[in-house]
Amino acid sequence: MHRSYESKTVLLISIIGICVLGVQSLKKDDCEVCFTVMEKFTAELSDDVKSDMNKIETEFKKFCKTTTNSNNSAKLKENKLCYYIGGLEESATSILRDLSKPISYSLPVDKLCERLNQKIGGVCALRYDKTIDLKTVDLKKLKVRDLRKILSDWDEECEGCIEKTDFIKRIEELKPKYMKDEL
Repeated sequence: MHRSYESKTVLLISIIGICVLGVQSLKKDDCEVCFTVMEKFTAELSDDVKSDMNKIETEFKKFCKTTTNSNNSAKLKENKLCYYIGGLEESATSILRDLSKPISYSLPVDKLCERLNQKIGGVCALRYDKTIDLKTVDLKKLKVRDLRKILSDWDEECEGCIEKTDFIKRIEELKPKYMKDEL
């Protein structure tokens, strides 16, 4: 009797935990290119187009043509997203139906990007290049990938860096070398 009560309690707590985790969704920072593209794309669609999957796919292909042949780094990231989804003629594969169907029933952008990322792992890995003002930024508030990007932009490495503090220390060491004109 007592053991049954304990197992039911554990089961109930597990179910609640799963439900709480399931409620969390992607944030724009987690999948910024997908969010931006999908928000921009869906905002341009008329109600007539939003209700027809074939029209959505046609419009997405038109949208993707605006991302080609650009030197703009943001457009290049959007073009890569179009390539992944199948919105470009040269796309190796197409999951346009996985885009058009959820849009046709007004799935929110966060859920749409979550689904696309499950289909194609690199969707949320696409990020816009950030310009970081090293004179004013608090390095402790940056993510490790941003710290690595700073070093990469300087063609520097951080050998043996494991912790975030290691990257910050290396950047602080190199700052005088790369920012002497600006200081």
